[in-house]
Amino acid sequence: MGDLVTARLVLHPMTGDEAGWLVAGEPPHGVRWAPGYPTDGDVVAAERLLRTLADTGPFGSYEIRLREDGAAVGGAGFHGPADEDGRVTIGYGLVPSARGRGYACEALRALLVCARVHGVTCVRGDADHENIASHHVMTAAGMRSVEEDERVTYFEIAWTGGHGHGRPGGRPAGP
Repeated sequence: MGDLVTARLVLHPMTGDEAGWLVAGEPPHGVRWAPGYPTDGDVVAAERLLRTLADTGPFGSYEIRLREDGAAVGGAGFHGPADEDGRVTIGYGLVPSARGRGYACEALRALLVCARVHGVTCVRGDADHENIASHHVMTAAGMRSVEEDERVTYFEIAWTGGHGHGRPGGRPAGP
């Protein structure tokens, strides 16, 4: 699986070696980490990857890098391959210095397009009730709030019909 490239970001699929470096807190040669990277969430995703070491295809973890200078500023990805009903769960996070610039929404949109192109019928995500910024990210990317419990609000986007056509939310592909 290759990089997912957006206007300002590169979502780089993490390999087992890269996950090991991330868990060890040591960037590989030639890779620059922004201050505060990796976050605890990035380490958890890397540890999950190392536990499974399965080929998840496009449904693994991605390092979010800035296109302008290659700095790793966060992580995003899927919590595993699609289930038997074609559903996946996503997660994402940025270092504090990269927040508030629309990067999380841009990364999430790239994941949604990737999921749709690979036949996923539903993408789910969640955020603590207090994490209003994450609620805004998922809503701006086209997801909607579908349920909540005492701690978390759950969001999703679902598609029907043919796979691999158009963009999330039924919008046509294009600029």
